[in-house]
Amino acid sequence: MSVTIRRASAADVDTVLLLIQELAEYEREPEAVSATREDLLRDGFAEVPLFTVDLAVELAPSGGEEVLGMALYFANYSTWEGRRGIYLEELYVRPPARRRGIGKALVAHLAAELKRTGGARLDLSVLDWNQPARDFYAALGFNDQATWRSYRLTGEALARQAGS
Repeated sequence: MSVTIRRASAADVDTVLLLIQELAEYEREPEAVSATREDLLRDGFAEVPLFTVDLAVELAPSGGEEVLGMALYFANYSTWEGRRGIYLEELYVRPPARRRGIGKALVAHLAAELKRTGGARLDLSVLDWNQPARDFYAALGFNDQATWRSYRLTGEALARQAGS
């Protein structure tokens, strides 16, 4: 069998949501997923999508396919470099498919897309306790941005800032 990477379509939305839920379970926050299939359809598969999903699939001799993993990402921009980039929001490979080079292939696919479009960088975040992921990204050449801290404004604090 052969693994390929293809762009997800609206027909894949249930699978994408399932992969997001599986990743949340791995990251010890299964209850944190509030996204629905309708949210994903609206935001990822509209005329102007807010994100893109590429799926790693294994083609079976019968013609069917099994989804092994995904990369969910969106465009960002570096003001310092004056060039576009990609923010990799989710890279997930299902447990039975790990250690087969699928995560590496998904990252290489995104790097090739950046190179093709003149992009400058691929950004992502990793939970500090997730040492296997940190080691994986370091082995691929990602630089730990330890001097940068992530901040997020949500919920009541977001409402206060919005004046609500």
